[in-house]
This record gives sequence, structure tokens and C-alpha cells, in this order.
Amino acid sequence: MANNKRELFLKRRQRVRNKIKAMANGRARLSVHRSNKNISVQLIDDVNGVTLAAASTLEKDLGFLGKNNVEAATKVGAVIAERAKAAGIDACYFDRGGFLFHGKIKALAEAAREGGLKF
Repeated sequence: MANNKRELFLKRRQRVRNKIKAMANGRARLSVHRSNKNISVQLIDDVNGVTLAAASTLEKDLGFLGKNNVEAATKVGAVIAERAKAAGIDACYFDRGGFLFHGKIKALAEAAREGGLKF
């Protein structure tokens, strides 16, 4: 049985990812990673094993270097939606990893939806 937070996180992440892969049907996966200082997101094609588009607060031109707040997550969500459209992708699956769909993760997802991504 999982006793600590890390084990519970890893178990939750694996459960979410397995559900997404079971119903993927070749669609891309929007994978989110959140650290204490930054938030990043990738649009991944699991069939070919390549990253189609990515956005992060580590990019200087976004102006949120080293920030991990709701405002930064919203901006990253909008940027990934633009880059996905440029790559010709309009539908994907949202892989929140082991993170709860609340706060920063929710803000990123809503901004990506407003930008035109469907998931």
C-alpha cells in the first residue's frame, strides 16, 4: 500500500496515463508537468514518440521565467493552443499526470480550450 505522497502521486499518474492510452486512437496527448518554480506542457504523439509542440514558463519571451502561478499557467495554455494550431492539431487528450485538476492545472486547461484545442 502506498504510504507517502510521492508513491500516491506516481500511482495516480500511472492510472491517468493508462486510461488515456486506452482510448487514444492515435490522437495527441497534452502532457503537463508542474514543479515548484515552473510549469511546462508538451503535445506528444505517442504513436511516433515525438513532441509536436511545447510551451513552458522557462521561455524568456513569455515573461514568466521562474514563476508558477495561475496567471503563468493561463499564458502557457494559450501559447500551447497557438502552437498546436500551427502544427495542425485541433484535438488531443489532456494528461494531467498525477496532479489534481484544480488551480494551475485547471487554468492551463481552460486557456488551451479557449485557444481552440478540444479535449
